[in-house]
Amino acid sequence: MSVATRTLVIDTASEACSIALFDGQKELAADHRVMGRGHAERLIPMIEALPDKGRADRILVSLGPGSFTGVRIGIAAARALGVAWGAKVLGYPTLALVAVRAWQPAPRPVTVCMNGGHGEWFVQNFTNDIAEGPVHSLTPDDAHAAGAHNVIVGNRAREFAALFDDERHALDLLPDARAAHLLHESRLTSNLAPIYGREPDAKPQASGKPAGPSK
Repeated sequence: MSVATRTLVIDTASEACSIALFDGQKELAADHRVMGRGHAERLIPMIEALPDKGRADRILVSLGPGSFTGVRIGIAAARALGVAWGAKVLGYPTLALVAVRAWQPAPRPVTVCMNGGHGEWFVQNFTNDIAEGPVHSLTPDDAHAAGAHNVIVGNRAREFAALFDDERHALDLLPDARAAHLLHESRLTSNLAPIYGREPDAKPQASGKPAGPSK
């Protein structure tokens, strides 16, 4: 993130409810709370507690994957504030934000492993600030079979690293809005469609008619 403008960052895709206000690259204020639940009730009061009530020319919001509810809360808030303030709203992939937290002092290959629900993990590999492929929702066994870089980061990094016989470096990290200034502008998108990482739990039937009894 390098544009010299006031930017509000919102990330509610995980158990962290995380916001940050930047003036260009300079962090003006931030609030990062690990709460599990309650993002909808806490987010707006947290923003209102920022300088100028968080008002910004640009809003960045996490698109997921992560908590289905959390992702939607963040996007809805960003859209509403964007309309109220006349601000430009852009989204970014949650796992990319987790990855950049591990790239100090320089980018390095990392595997991001985050809780995906239903006993699965969201897994994605990054090299030199670029995702090697799409995010996958995998069981621990399938994630192990797919392999990983020597550095694994995320809130399931320790569990993932423990599956390998060789020693892997694990960093237990959550998305943190304060790290958004590390995101390259090319990681931002005006398409605010959520990144769910896996198919919805409920799928529509092929036709509008209910299925009849099997014969």
